[in-house]
Amino acid sequence: MENENVDSRDVVRIPIMQRILDNPFMLLFVGVVVPTVFYIIWGIMEIVSIPIAD
Repeated sequence: MENENVDSRDVVRIPIMQRILDNPFMLLFVGVVVPTVFYIIWGIMEIVSIPIAD
């Protein structure tokens, strides 16, 4: 009886990276969003670094 209570409380949490890598749609979403965000940030940095014409 006591062992049943211990087993029911012992819930294993799946790590976030395993959940992302096990889900193909989440992997696709992350694979599209991460490069897009980096390219947008890179573009903003390039635009800000252009010197102002006199």
